[in-house]
Amino acid sequence: MTHSIYLVDDDDAVRASLHTLLSPQPDLVVRSFPSGDHFLAEVPDLDPGVVLLDFHMPGANGLDVLQAIRDQGAKAFAVIIVTGEGNVGLAVQAMKAGATDFIEKPYQAEKLLAAIEVAFAKLTEDGAGAAHMRQAVAKIAVLSPREREVLTGLIEGRANKVIAHELDISPRTVEIYRANLMTKLRVRTLSEALRIAFAAGLVPPG
Repeated sequence: MTHSIYLVDDDDAVRASLHTLLSPQPDLVVRSFPSGDHFLAEVPDLDPGVVLLDFHMPGANGLDVLQAIRDQGAKAFAVIIVTGEGNVGLAVQAMKAGATDFIEKPYQAEKLLAAIEVAFAKLTEDGAGAAHMRQAVAKIAVLSPREREVLTGLIEGRANKVIAHELDISPRTVEIYRANLMTKLRVRTLSEALRIAFAAGLVPPG
């Protein structure tokens, strides 16, 4: 079965690099668009597929494209946002707007290909997508209620001292909870924790 993947990025070099990486993959048809506006103009005529969408572009940015797809009721696309390293706030916005996942630049080929595989699985609603969600739910389940509260605060972009004030604990205690939840989730960065939280449904849609 042939799958379609759409590269939406205003950087010619990035599109060329992604095309080189993805074109050799079996049963994968790759199309490129130099802007969000170009992509949106062709959405009605495109086959279902996975979209690798840059966030910062002239004209319609990544969030604009996501919202336009959602407003049109187009459920035929699984969108992976490509964003700058550590830009968790933008990733949260994108996920609430309907993105399936996000990949940080500079991306690792293995992680990108794995994210694309999961996106296709979710698009076709097969067992792999459900298994991915079950794994994420199981990971979140090992957190204590307080650790989940700290994780929620971090996802929403709050500083440690703000979370501490809201939970009536010290900033140092927040740091301890944060370290513990990262250990339990077996991740090293907040971005990785966010990805698990979103897959488990902890990040509500906007």
